Parts: sequence; structure tokens; C-alpha cells
Amino acid sequence: MIIVAGKLYVDSDARGDYLAGCDRVVEQARAAAGCLDFVLAADPVEADRVNVYERWESDAELAAFRGAGPEPEQAAAIRDADVRKYRISAVEAP
Repeated sequence: MIIVAGKLYVDSDARGDYLAGCDRVVEQARAAAGCLDFVLAADPVEADRVNVYERWESDAELAAFRGAGPEPEQAAAIRDADVRKYRISAVEAP
């Protein structure tokens, strides 16, 4: 399993518009093969922060969805980001 998690920073007065512009991406991700969960959400404390959480069955399915990355206008709105990918292996209980 792959987990992608982190934070993006956009202008606080533009965060609502940024997230509204991501609705289609969230819907497409959730409908994509291998997507277990996908959310972009406003942080409740920091007015300019967007929290990122994605869970995928495999690297291949994540890569197939990701393609070239965010739309140019979305990428331009991001002032800073710290998003990382984690590979999770299932461990059987003793």
C-alpha cells in the first residue's frame, strides 16, 4: 500500500477557490483503479494550509493516475509544499 501525505500552502484568501478547483481531481482519483482514499482539505488552524492524504493499492496505480501532475493553474497557486510518499507493508500478527 502507498500513502501520500503532507501539506500545501496557498494564499489564505485563495484557499477556498483552490480547494473548489480540486473537486474534479478528488472525484477522478476516488474513481481511479487502486485508489483507496483521496482527500484535500482545509486545515482547521492554519488559514493558508491544505492537508493532503491519499491511499493507493500500488505504485503503478498511483503513477497511472498521477500522470503529469497538477494543472498549471493549481501548481502556480502553491507557495510551498511538503508532501511525501510512504510504502506500507502488511505485517501478520503473531
